[in-house]
Parts: sequence; C-alpha cells; structure tokens
Amino acid sequence: MAFDVKFHSQFSAFDAAQWNALSSIDSPFLRAEFLSALEESECVGKKTGWLPHHVGVYEDSRLIAAMPGYIKLDSYGEYVFDHAWANAYFQHGLNYYPKWISAIPFTPVPGNRLLIQTGVDSAEVFESINLALQSLATKNISSTHVLFPHSPDLLATCSNFLLRKSVQFHWHNYHYQSFADFLGALTSRKRKSIRKTRRQLHAQGISISRYRGEEITQSHMAFFYQCYRQTYLKRSGHDGYLTRSFFNQIYHSMREHILIVEATLAGNPIASSLFFFDSSGLYGRYWGCVKHIEELHFECCYFQGIEFAIEQKLATFNPGTQGEHKILRGFEPTFCYSLHWLFHPEFSRAVSQFLIREKGTVETYFEQAKMVLPYNESMKDHLICNTGNSRNGPK
Repeated sequence: MAFDVKFHSQFSAFDAAQWNALSSIDSPFLRAEFLSALEESECVGKKTGWLPHHVGVYEDSRLIAAMPGYIKLDSYGEYVFDHAWANAYFQHGLNYYPKWISAIPFTPVPGNRLLIQTGVDSAEVFESINLALQSLATKNISSTHVLFPHSPDLLATCSNFLLRKSVQFHWHNYHYQSFADFLGALTSRKRKSIRKTRRQLHAQGISISRYRGEEITQSHMAFFYQCYRQTYLKRSGHDGYLTRSFFNQIYHSMREHILIVEATLAGNPIASSLFFFDSSGLYGRYWGCVKHIEELHFECCYFQGIEFAIEQKLATFNPGTQGEHKILRGFEPTFCYSLHWLFHPEFSRAVSQFLIREKGTVETYFEQAKMVLPYNESMKDHLICNTGNSRNGPK
C-alpha cells in the first residue's frame, strides 16, 4: 500500500491530539507537549543546529505514523558520538553536515522512534519512510541516523542502516516493596555505606523533599532553573541547551509527568534535580546546586529516584547517560542502540568496519561492568538467570 510521506519543518504542522494518539508513544519525551515546547521556546531551530524536519505518514490525509526528525548542522546534544566520521569526511573534501536524525534533542533516552497507529503494518510504513529518507541524498544531506530507538529490530531490517551499540546504566525494580528492601539486595558493605551517607546528610541538617504534578510550584521550577543554569555555566561556560521558557512551558503543559527533588539547609533550597516519569519508568534528566555538599548529588539524583520508583511501582529508572559511578549504586549496564545510513558507499563501508571493531569493545565493557555490580550473591544469581532478557535488545 502506498502512503503519503511528508517532511514538516514545524511541529505545529501536526495535530497534537492525533500525534499523541499514536499508540507507540512510550515516554513523555515523545509527547506533542514536549516536542512543541522545544520549538516554541527556541531550544531548537535556526540558531541551534537543530532544524525540525519531522516525518508524517498519512493515509487519506489522516496521520497514521510519524518520526520526530531534525536536520543537524553539528553533532552537539546527541550523545552518540560521530565527530570522527565528520572529520574523515572533511579530510576527504566532503561535507558530513547537514545530516538528518530521528532523535529527541538533548535527551538520550531510549524510546520508540517510529510512532504508529494501532493496526497499521509497521513494515509497510517504514518502507515508505525509507524511500523518503533516501530522497534526502539529493538535497545535500550526507546521512540519516536514528538515535536511541527502544527496539531497533524493525529499522535494522532495512539493509541501508548500520547498527551501533552503546552502554547506559539503568536501575531495574525487582518487585521491591521499599528502599530498605532494595538495600537488602546489596552487599553488606555497600548497604552500610549508603545508610551511613544518608545519616551524614541528615546530621548536617539537610532535608530532602519530593514534589510531583500539582505539588510543584513556580518557585520550585524557578529554583531548579537557577541550579540547571549554574551547572552548565560551571561545566561548559554557557546557560544550557534548554531555556527558562522551555521549563515554564512544560510546567504548564505536562506537570503530571514531572518530579522535582529539592534539598534544603536551614530552610533554604541548596540543590534541585528534575525527573520525568510515566506509567512504567522514571527518567532522571537535570541537576544542580548552589552549595556543594559531598554525596548530595547521589542522594538527589539516584537514591531519591530509586525510592520514588519503588513507591510508584515503576519498572525502570534511567538516570541519564554515561557515568560509571552509577554501577556501584545499583544501576545495571544496559545496551542502547543507534542506526546509521551513510549515503556515500565508501564511507558506509569504512564505518561498517569501524562498528564491527567497536562492537567487541562495547560488549567487553558491558560484561566487565556486570562483574562489579554491588548486589549480594543471592541477587547476582537472580540477575544471571535473567541475562539475555529483552531489555538488552538484539545481540
């Protein structure tokens, strides 16, 4: 069946209700409220290197599938590192940019990238999208990329795409009833260390509070943004990728998906972290502080998140990309994926060979990370029994 595939340079070209009705939306970051807020607050657009170029698939003028997409003029904010590929193009007198990617800007969270209506044949839809992506080669686009697809199997069936593996660290809820229950799954040494750290923070007079949905006030958001901005200024010398306007907009449009953890000392806020959540997962995104306190970051960003996930019976907690320090706090190595289609055949072959070599290194790192997880022997036996489960994706 032939579908009508269109590229849209503004998210407003979509009807928000139709977009949100696509059944494969599996995280807050794919909702119309989040994607439109990025554009309306100018976090993406002409001045950012992220030019909206979304895919809409229509049948009789009715939206039946979509992919969030952007023309990229650089590789910043993607968290899948291809700078070496860009340099190789440059050294051979070719342009790697612009390229097209399907991704959520500044958000390396695995999720569905092909959003589709229930009952529609996904293979047929993607075949139509594939032809549309191929046409980008005639518009000086060097390549197309699909970043952090939740399940790359369908997209990988297209022979044009090369599969790349990476590793993140996610926490999994093994039916814990309380935070103490989670601690009981750890080694005695690690369990005592976490309890000691929490007692020390309390002894310093630090209070930790969690606010969700309607409990979040504009004051909470304003202080969070102050922390967010200060973190980026200190680390990168700029105000951060996301603007105050963006956070204001999601505060009004999707507060029911937001959790804020705020630390106070003597009644004054000193640190804040922001999470998103849905019915199955928690996603840690941003953190900052105005007063440095040892170990406070781990409490606000990890342990409070684990407690919340247990209370809400959420299956997973993705605390953000990178960070081997997460392993010793119970976050397991988890494979993530990206797909890459380079239109230049010689560069495609070279990258294919690179990815074969890289795959072995990534898989070795994954196995090494599993060996240092802080779980006790009983829990390790449970984890071994569940090795190769679906969350780790294709081999």
